[in-house]
Amino acid sequence: MFGIVRPCSHRLGEGLKTQWMAHLCGLCLALRGDHGQFARIVTNYDGLLISVLTEAQVERADGARRTAGPCPLRGMRTASVAQGEGARLAAAVSLVLASAKVRDHVADGDGLLARKPVALAARRVAASWGRAGARTGSEVGFDTAVLVDAVDRQLGIETLAGPGTPLLTVTEPTESATAAAFAHTAVLAGRPGNAAPLAEAGRLFGRLAHLLDAVEDRETDAASGAWNPLTATGTPLTEARRLADDALHGIRLALRETAFTDGRLAHVLLAHELARSVDRAFGTSGCGHGEHDGHGDPGAAGAFGPPGQGGPYDPRQPPRPYDGRNPYAGGGGPFGGGPSFQPPGSGRRGFWAGCAAAIGLCCTCKVCCADEFEGPWSRQRREGWCGNCDCDCSCCECCEACECCECCGCCDCGI
Repeated sequence: MFGIVRPCSHRLGEGLKTQWMAHLCGLCLALRGDHGQFARIVTNYDGLLISVLTEAQVERADGARRTAGPCPLRGMRTASVAQGEGARLAAAVSLVLASAKVRDHVADGDGLLARKPVALAARRVAASWGRAGARTGSEVGFDTAVLVDAVDRQLGIETLAGPGTPLLTVTEPTESATAAAFAHTAVLAGRPGNAAPLAEAGRLFGRLAHLLDAVEDRETDAASGAWNPLTATGTPLTEARRLADDALHGIRLALRETAFTDGRLAHVLLAHELARSVDRAFGTSGCGHGEHDGHGDPGAAGAFGPPGQGGPYDPRQPPRPYDGRNPYAGGGGPFGGGPSFQPPGSGRRGFWAGCAAAIGLCCTCKVCCADEFEGPWSRQRREGWCGNCDCDCSCCECCEACECCECCGCCDCGI
């Protein structure tokens, strides 16, 4: 699951979280339905934005959702998932871009791809994904050649770029690809008037995706000697941040000009969560924002806020009284309880039975993806890792109840 828009489920609220998961699962199942099980590996958080934008522009039809069967990534539960042309367009775009990404890694000889047999297999997979994406794109009226052309131009631009080359010259191919994908959602929705503002939003989203990827990989690329647009063009982080903030503002303005039927989820993802992605990439805020939500002290970071302000190690927090229980008798650890050296009590599992239960939890992904699961040894209810967030996300809960942000002051878009 890769992507720059990774929303916190607590900030989304129950209703928008359900919608977001419906689009994520819909993209995954669209890939499986059209291209087989292995294609599901290209499911990504940013690709589902295509499905979200398509649905946001149309009236919800009876066939927009279907009930999917149990899945390990949902804790073996059924779910209502998105389907239709929006999900298929998202699948086509994800496949073509993943194909390009694999080819790029093969060309660079990254990791195992430096070995000829692995590289040969990867090229075949990439070619298969490219053809599959083009086929699905054609079926929904989208010409994926614009994506392939952007990828091909990217390599030439990177080869010629050097100190003094404008950074936006390097990001242009990515901008063009995402602009075309976003604009086509208006075609699928029957809203041709939305094509221009969505193309602008897509162009700026592509710029952000390229910028944030460069910022996050800057140190790693420097250590490995890999090409990085910031280093190659000599662009300082301050300029990259200015361009990112300008892109955010432009996306919000473009959303204001787009006629949505129900744009709450699209707005939260592209106006709010995208801003948090920028803060995360530049290290100016963390999930545990509280009063420091990227709008206050730029140095406030970390899941517990600034040092000495909240969290389990805050000296201002009152000490927890000792309750007389053995703190080492089980109940800790990532699975909600470790093997106890005391005889198992009522309802508890023994050591080996707990080990078997722990293996089952890992194999079904319940530990990370289920809202709750039963501790393998303690049998107590535990919260899934992905559902466990330390942030106080009450500041944006109003976004689920209304279509404006003026009530919470989270941004200046005025939607």
